[in-house]
Amino acid sequence: MAALSSSKSFVIFTFLFSLLTASSNAQLSPTFYLTRCPLAQTAINAAVLKAVVAERRMAASLIRLHFHDCFVQGCDASVLLDNQATATSERDALQNRGSLRGFEVIESAKATLESLCPGVVSCADILAVAARDASAAVGGPSWIVKLGRRDSTTASRDAAERDLPLFTSTLQEHISNFAAKGLNTRDLVALSGSHTIGQAQCFTFRDRIYSNGSDIDAGFAARRQSTCPATAGNGDSNLAPLDLVTPNLFDNVYFRNLIEKKGLLQSDQVLFSGGSTDSIVREYNSNGLTFRADFARAMIKMGDISPLTGENGIIRRVCTSLN
Repeated sequence: MAALSSSKSFVIFTFLFSLLTASSNAQLSPTFYLTRCPLAQTAINAAVLKAVVAERRMAASLIRLHFHDCFVQGCDASVLLDNQATATSERDALQNRGSLRGFEVIESAKATLESLCPGVVSCADILAVAARDASAAVGGPSWIVKLGRRDSTTASRDAAERDLPLFTSTLQEHISNFAAKGLNTRDLVALSGSHTIGQAQCFTFRDRIYSNGSDIDAGFAARRQSTCPATAGNGDSNLAPLDLVTPNLFDNVYFRNLIEKKGLLQSDQVLFSGGSTDSIVREYNSNGLTFRADFARAMIKMGDISPLTGENGIIRRVCTSLN
């Protein structure tokens, strides 16, 4: 076979190199900032710890913020864009309005990183690291965060209202919703276990505690009624812990609560209601280590949902707005 000409060899080499580069750009890596911003994770951790020490509840808010980002357009920090940045801010979605928190923690970390290494660390990566550090700060598991996401230039309220779970979601709606993001039923139950910390507003559980249904413990319902009036519009924003037993500690008591019919939200209790997820709830209740391992694994998997990498997206200088 005749030797390839030098020009043809160069073309083939260039083509193969471009494929390799495109492939590597599409991959997230724990060492993505190792040389360009080696103190990135240290700076994010400091911001998270400061916020959680000031308010323990913030740990749950930061985990939820990452979840609500990844389920809409992928893990691209679209959830952080405010109304001045986009006409369809996800903050105004029903599932987010008046309840999504932690924006100032992300902005604090971002401001520090912009002074350390301007234009390098994405807001989407800050969200991913902050969720991990928030979990660890309240006794939950830690995990290796893959990095290299870039930030979106768009957001979608419609997509948020379509893709984010509701406090009224049925088990089948949960399963379908998670499956659409590449997550299975085990991921669903594990990630729902983040409700071992955090609080919910009265309007999200009012119907459940006044339903007199067979799927709720009567004593638990009565206790919750003491701070959540039956009349809509009265005390709607009053808070109650999602886990009444250990509300500020990341553990597996949440699953015992479900078995005892003490899930605060209907969307939680459906995980133990005679359906396909009952066995997973029982398993996590009896083995906290398995739950912790599965939660960490599911968070990593969720962080892989449609990230922007390579030349896609931007690195925002301020997370709430476009450059």
